[in-house]
Amino acid sequence: MNFPRLIFALSLVVLWLSACLGHLICQRLRPMKEEEREDFGIVQAAILTLLGLLIGFAFSMSISRYDQRKDYEEAEANAIGTEYLRADLLPPADAARVRDLLRNYLDQRILFYTTRDKRQLDRINASTDQLQTELWSTVQARSVALPTPMVALAVSGMNDVLNSQGYTQAAWENRIPVAAWGLMAAIAIGCNLLIGYGARRMGRLFFLVLPLAVSISFFLIADIDSPRRGLIHVEPQNLVSLSQSLQAH
Repeated sequence: MNFPRLIFALSLVVLWLSACLGHLICQRLRPMKEEEREDFGIVQAAILTLLGLLIGFAFSMSISRYDQRKDYEEAEANAIGTEYLRADLLPPADAARVRDLLRNYLDQRILFYTTRDKRQLDRINASTDQLQTELWSTVQARSVALPTPMVALAVSGMNDVLNSQGYTQAAWENRIPVAAWGLMAAIAIGCNLLIGYGARRMGRLFFLVLPLAVSISFFLIADIDSPRRGLIHVEPQNLVSLSQSLQAH
């Protein structure tokens, strides 16, 4: 599911062959009688409608997950920016260290959104974990040594920073289930078999119409649902804007 272009190519070939196979079955194994065509048309229309509904539901699922990833990117930028300001509530030495760590942490979060290489992603995640440990250790040590309401506010902000990263990670791993893809593919193949079986004559270009439409739909769903592959990505606009603001500051 991480390669939308491959899904498009495989879907187009498999669905087109399904339509051709359906026509071959009609011509050589079990020709359709004229009195059966009316009932066959009802079944065909019902299954095509079901396929359209399933594609619509899958598209809605992918859009909701895409929007969720965008919302968490914004929330993460807000949490980091707020904690950067709350660092003023800490003693000067700790405040300077927290700000420095947050700037480095922000750079790693931007790389998380923009990288497409798995090895680089592993390094980014390792650096992120290390920075999170250092950030939490800094505010935790100060809260133990100086348990005041202002320090507690800084600790609460750091907790939001760490939680927002976890929410983002979960959103990026929340994908359309493989079982749903399998059911859609099975119904799409069945629809194309029926299209070929009900055709009165062989038309290779005609048999491409439905496979092409379904393949484009599958490609769009997979592209939106894939965070790192394809054409549509969640851009870290808020994180980049925050980084530029902190550099100017």
